[in-house]
Amino acid sequence: MKGKRLIIYILIALILGIIFGGFFPEIAKEADFLAIVFLNMIKMIIAPLLFSTLVVGIAGHGDIKNLGRIGLKTIIYFEIITTIALFIGLSFGHLFRPGEGFGQEITISQINKVQAMAASHHHESIIDMIISMVPTSIFDAMSTGNLLQIVIFSIFFAIAICSIGEKAKPFLNMLTSLSDIMFKFTELVMCFAPIGIFGAIASTVAVSGFQILENYAKVIFTLYIALVVFVFSVLIIACRICKVPFKSLLMAISEPALLAFSTASSEAALPKAMDIMEKFGVPKNIVGFVMPTGYTFNLDGSTLYLALGVLFSTQIMGIDLTIKEQLLVMLALMLTSKGIAGVPRLALIVMAGTLSSFNYPLIGVALLLPIDHILDMGRTTVNLIGNCVATVVIARWEKDFDYQKMENYINLSNKRRELLKKIRMKKEQNKKIEIGQS
Repeated sequence: MKGKRLIIYILIALILGIIFGGFFPEIAKEADFLAIVFLNMIKMIIAPLLFSTLVVGIAGHGDIKNLGRIGLKTIIYFEIITTIALFIGLSFGHLFRPGEGFGQEITISQINKVQAMAASHHHESIIDMIISMVPTSIFDAMSTGNLLQIVIFSIFFAIAICSIGEKAKPFLNMLTSLSDIMFKFTELVMCFAPIGIFGAIASTVAVSGFQILENYAKVIFTLYIALVVFVFSVLIIACRICKVPFKSLLMAISEPALLAFSTASSEAALPKAMDIMEKFGVPKNIVGFVMPTGYTFNLDGSTLYLALGVLFSTQIMGIDLTIKEQLLVMLALMLTSKGIAGVPRLALIVMAGTLSSFNYPLIGVALLLPIDHILDMGRTTVNLIGNCVATVVIARWEKDFDYQKMENYINLSNKRRELLKKIRMKKEQNKKIEIGQS
């Protein structure tokens, strides 16, 4: 299914999902199985796609020395951007103060869920995080979808291939074929995206209803405005420094971004985004390393939301944090938000664990539970856009970004749009002629 046509089908699925969830809530509540099936189809792609792409990208270039430099630059960039995201979240939390005068009721069930989240905090220290990065079994890492563990294994596997040399060439050729097959596999699976998105949206609307949007309007508005400001200030500046047109990049990744927004799942958009960024001019080894690593260390949207959520939780209870307390909380969030990509309700788990460790009330997290999916749609989309921009930045920093390839991609996209425009105009003219003849 071609990109533009798929985007149209996804938009139609979104609208139909909202209508169906609003008018037939009892039936629509069960429609989430369609989204689960689609997400499972995506998950079965990720491990072989990531493994083959990263190994071919690293071993195919045969330059292992560059890998350490790329890794260091990637981590530096991630930490700078996530720190900015934290402070933007703080700023908007102070500017709009979404927790003040919040009158939504809380249930015992919500409190119990939040207490369970706080108790299930993923790792307690940096040492635990480092240990969790190394897989005990690559098959276990692939079955659980632990991206960082797959990356670590793939890097060592690629180094081993390079050290063997010609003997490993047949296996490298096989992995190259596997990479091509998996990208084609991705295109086939994407044909089912509109069905999965319909199920996800219909179920969300049926469960939450439209009334909940009115009660939580200030919180939703604050987060989405903060996310928009982050994207159109920080990320646009990063692209300008790299001399890459942000508008063209955004249009290029519109399909995976819409997919991420609709499903609130980073995994759903990862395979397609990796394919597009490679076509856009980023080398395969950088795409294969930066994007999956970014889903652990560069969750821009989620990080911004965490800062905003902490302030929301304290404002509800009338607690005014000092500058020192805010900085300590932000430092804790920078550490605790790493290494738990793929965990359900990731941001809420981190928020609950962090608030609990500072002895702040968890009521705010419980109040955010009903709209977590709506908030997750926005932050997941920004996570995706942020990681796509990161691949461009690292490639430019390495002086390895292919500007000619980017220009060819943009020109081809423009030609397609012009062709579609001419076809639409031709159809409209034919309709007018038919109407005139009748």
